[in-house]
Amino acid sequence: MTALVAEVVVGYLAARLAWLAARPLFAVPALARHNYRGRALPTGVGIVLPLAALVVEGGRAVAGSLGVGDVAGVGSVRGLVLVTALGFGLLGLVDDLAGGADHGFRGHLGALAQGRLTTGALKLLGGGFLALVVVAPFDGTSTVRLLADAALVALSANLANLLDRAPGRTLKAALGAFVVLVLASARADALRATALMVGAALGLLLDDLHERLMLGDAGSNVLGAVLGLGVVVSCGPAARDLALGVVLGLNVAGELVSFTRVIDAVPPLRALDRAGRRP
Repeated sequence: MTALVAEVVVGYLAARLAWLAARPLFAVPALARHNYRGRALPTGVGIVLPLAALVVEGGRAVAGSLGVGDVAGVGSVRGLVLVTALGFGLLGLVDDLAGGADHGFRGHLGALAQGRLTTGALKLLGGGFLALVVVAPFDGTSTVRLLADAALVALSANLANLLDRAPGRTLKAALGAFVVLVLASARADALRATALMVGAALGLLLDDLHERLMLGDAGSNVLGAVLGLGVVVSCGPAARDLALGVVLGLNVAGELVSFTRVIDAVPPLRALDRAGRRP
C-alpha cells in the first residue's frame, strides 16, 4: 500500500509540473472549446497525463542506470500501462481537435456504414486494436480471454469518455474505481503504474473543477483504459468477467439514457458530482 501511495504522490507532482509548464501552449485559440456552461476552455489537456507518466518513467530509467531504485526503465506491466496511456491519449487528442457532430457508437458506426470514417470511429477502431496489443502478454494462449480482456480495456476507455460531461466527474469516478480495484485486487502490487496515472489525474482535478481546463477524450480515454488494464493485470478471470459485464452494461446504458440526468436524480450522487465545482 505504501508503494501505491508513493506512486500517486509522484504522479500528482509530475502532472502539476507538466500542466504548469504546458499551460501557455494550451492558450492558443485552436484548442478552445465551449464547456457545458458555454465557457471557452482549452480542450485535450488530458494529454498531460501520459506525458507526465513518460517523464516519470524516463526519470526512473536514469535513476536505475545509476543504481537507484528497483529496476532500470519500465518492466512489462509499467511498459504496457505507458503504451496504453500514450496510445489512447493520442487517439483521444485527434478526436478532441478534429471531432465532428457524430457521437456515440451509433453515430460513429452509422457514419462508417456510409463509408465515412469519423475521428470517433478511428478512436474506436484504434483503441480496440491497441487494447488487443496490451492484453496479449496475459492472454496470448486463449482467444476468448484475449477478446474479453481487450473489450474490457476498450469499453472502460469509452465509459470514462461518456462520463466526461461535467467538471471533475471523470476524475472522481476514476479515483473511486481505483480504490475499489485496490481493495478487490488479488495483486495490488501490479497496480503501481496505474496508481501513477491516478495520481497524475488528481494533479488536474482542481483545475478541472474550477473550469480552467477540459480533459477531453485525450484524458478520459486514458484514465478508463489504464483502469481497465489494471483489472486485467491484477484480478483473476472471474473478477475480470464481472468487471466486463458492469462496464458493458454501463456503456449500453450510456447510449440510451443521460448519465447527468440519472446523477441529478439521486441526491447522494448529485452531491458527490457537484462537490468542489464552481457555483
